[in-house]
Amino acid sequence: MDEGRGLMHFWAHGDAVTHGTAWVLLCMSVMSWAIIIGKFFTLYRLRRQAPVAVRAFWAAPDRRAALGIIDAADRSAVFAALARQAMEAAKAFEDHRAGGIGAGVDLGEFVARSLQQAVVEAQAKVEQGLAVLASVAATAPFVGLFGTVWGIFNALIALSGVAHASIDKVAGPVGEALIMTAAGLFVAIPAVLAYNACARANRLVLAQLDGFAHALHAYLVGGVRVPAWHGGGQGQGWHAAEAGGQRAGLPGLVRDGAPGA
Repeated sequence: MDEGRGLMHFWAHGDAVTHGTAWVLLCMSVMSWAIIIGKFFTLYRLRRQAPVAVRAFWAAPDRRAALGIIDAADRSAVFAALARQAMEAAKAFEDHRAGGIGAGVDLGEFVARSLQQAVVEAQAKVEQGLAVLASVAATAPFVGLFGTVWGIFNALIALSGVAHASIDKVAGPVGEALIMTAAGLFVAIPAVLAYNACARANRLVLAQLDGFAHALHAYLVGGVRVPAWHGGGQGQGWHAAEAGGQRAGLPGLVRDGAPGA
């Protein structure tokens, strides 16, 4: 390969399509990395604050104090919003029962509906950005491949008028065009890894959220405190709350395929 060959030579001799493809890949990379960094800090903060916030919530002497504590401790507002919406639903049912708002619906069903809506909203908030990562991971290699095909096409067109095209004259432009394929993979691989890691972390958070919702239902309907988890290991602590909620007639709240952003 000539000494002048390389990335800068490819860029200098590229046309508008080549430059546009490179800028698209750059934008996709910046966007995916911004989401990756934001999701990392959000999930890290949520995983650290949620157990502390929920334990403090259940240790509070009354509902008003519990809401104030969880609002202050849960900066992500995922668990705090769920608790506030559930308690507001229970209070609204109790305040307006005489006015007919509860006609044909008992307290458990009314609170369960509010909890289901709150969990769907929280799930959408937790999963925000995953659709973008999935799109980048799926499309970036093909965008890079398009840039490579276009670069090879231009290189072959440029060599078509040469009387004697040796292998070294072909290998240089083709090798430069393959840079676009490498760039597409460079953009896609981090997005794939981040999507899988975030999806796994989200499942753990949503399991805790589901347990907390069942515990709230058991508390607001039956007056029984069943903490969502007791500081045990992953996968432990929320099973008792879920069982309590199911005994009270509350179905599983976290839905597969809830809207992400």
